[in-house]
Amino acid sequence: MPRRPADPAPPDAGGFALRPWWRRWFGRRSERAAARYLRGLGYRLVAANVADPAGEIDLIALDGPTVVVVEVRSTAGDDLDRTAASVDLRKQRKLTGAAVRFLARRRLLEGVAVRFDVLVLSWPAGRREPVVRHVPHAFEATGRYQFHG
Repeated sequence: MPRRPADPAPPDAGGFALRPWWRRWFGRRSERAAARYLRGLGYRLVAANVADPAGEIDLIALDGPTVVVVEVRSTAGDDLDRTAASVDLRKQRKLTGAAVRFLARRRLLEGVAVRFDVLVLSWPAGRREPVVRHVPHAFEATGRYQFHG
């Protein structure tokens, strides 16, 4: 079995601004780990990296009959609370609008239960797998949209 190459060493904190490729790689790595975590919980993944004019929905999954819109946040540090708090009201509004448009395109707005979760991943140095904090029902639909289920 061929060996998987080691992950590249992370740049120092100032390197994120100088290396946008690093942010993309780190984000995609975290989204793949989040998808594995959700599958381990029995969720069925429906979509990943859903493009929308307001931004992107990281993951959409089914938890039984409930559609779960998942925002993935990751950090190289260990401050999970600060990372989770980065899903502020502005981001919540964007995710809500994107979810409504996603469901409308698939004609699923009527009678579907929708929930917004946040997955925070921390990648401590020397670990191949992240520390995961799952925040189910992280926020309610914001703005003019309401989901019932």
